[in-house]
Amino acid sequence: MHGKDVCLSGVSISYPNGYTAVETTDLNINSGEFFSILGPSGCGKTTILKTISGFLDPSAGTIKIGGVDQTGLPPNARPTALIFQNLALFPLMSIWENVAFGLEARGVSKAQRKARALELLELVALRDQAHKKPDELSGGQKQRVAIARALAVEPAVLLLDEPLSALDLKLRQHMRAELRAIQKQTGVTFIYITHDQGEALTMSDRIAVMNNGRIEQIGTGDEIYSNPHTAFVASFVGETNRIEGRVVNISDGIVEIDGPLGRHWGRSGSELSIGDNVTLFIRPEAMTLGQGKNTLSGALFRRDFEGPFVNLFFKVQGQDFSIHQTKSERVISEGQQTLSFDPEKATVLRTKSDVTFK
Repeated sequence: MHGKDVCLSGVSISYPNGYTAVETTDLNINSGEFFSILGPSGCGKTTILKTISGFLDPSAGTIKIGGVDQTGLPPNARPTALIFQNLALFPLMSIWENVAFGLEARGVSKAQRKARALELLELVALRDQAHKKPDELSGGQKQRVAIARALAVEPAVLLLDEPLSALDLKLRQHMRAELRAIQKQTGVTFIYITHDQGEALTMSDRIAVMNNGRIEQIGTGDEIYSNPHTAFVASFVGETNRIEGRVVNISDGIVEIDGPLGRHWGRSGSELSIGDNVTLFIRPEAMTLGQGKNTLSGALFRRDFEGPFVNLFFKVQGQDFSIHQTKSERVISEGQQTLSFDPEKATVLRTKSDVTFK
């Protein structure tokens, strides 16, 4: 199996009632890449997936897979396979028959179908379950059967729509590693839809963050977490502390802001001008106790112990701030404390009126 690249050029998707689910979008996904589209419910990510697979037609623009225009091609003529949250395994068929189902429609002989199904069950570590029925398997095993079934038709692109959301947390975390391993082994292009930032950050080569029908940023997990381009991306991906204010000075990429919590400095994350309304974002692990260039005075009101880590929560003029520490750092008692952060570790972004913060 080999992956193919997927290219969306000027694609937008609107419904007859005038609602636009996906604004004009250009997106290039590389061959053999594990690419995630991350965003809240209703942002348009599943609509993009259905359009790539041929279940929806774009209102404008073109989709190419491996350089071939897919316009007018039905789902079964595209080099794609789609796995929904609802796995839709056939309850009366054995596991190997479920995996081989797509091959029967293509006229492959029973002996070849079974041989191929067993190969794929080997890949997903379920060969010894081949003769069982779906209801004899666990949730994670069913998930692997669905992946094997999708791979049986040798897609160049595998489309996965929130496939782990029905599993419990431990199984989800285990399946993330398994999915990533299967993708690397097969070389198939994976396009993965999720609202779970942990899934996207753990598995993906690159991530597109979507909001209100638009892709706001594309990058590696590290780029999106460390250098968010918009206030939405900064607030949606990872935990963050926020300081609101207006820009009063910009010098060498460092922005000075003035707001209800006083004057603070951070690096500019976007094009800014004096007088702009902005939010300064600081990750909890970038804040420390003690004096620094940027300081706040807050009262400790909660301490959450998580084994090697401790999360400390402070009230600063009625606003909550959190600090993420390793256990080895000094223990503090409740009461007023000085919090600080390095300007280089804080990002200043223009505040949009439509941003909803956690």
